[in-house]
Amino acid sequence: MKRWYGKLLGFFAGAALLRGNPLLGAALGLLIGHAFDSDWFKLARDNPYSVLGLTSDANDAEVDQAYRRLISQYHPDRLAGAARELREQAETRAREINGAYDRIKALRKR
Repeated sequence: MKRWYGKLLGFFAGAALLRGNPLLGAALGLLIGHAFDSDWFKLARDNPYSVLGLTSDANDAEVDQAYRRLISQYHPDRLAGAARELREQAETRAREINGAYDRIKALRKR
């Protein structure tokens, strides 16, 4: 477990907010704190690994393989004869994939 402070803050905030039933408040606070600590509220686009369908412990070969697989699937040139909306969605998805791959490569150079 990486983070713990969300649970602690949630426990005390929930107990303080529901003074009539502090145990219920503390339990709700713990649940919300756990969600915060587990990054449930974090968007997928904030994590470049999740865009590629990987975890952060993936090696370079796995990152390259996932990138090649996804970009070959969503490359806009592959959908040249498709409807305009479909091409736009493919362009957006290809931009996300390229951005995630670039962010991973930049993070690993440090």
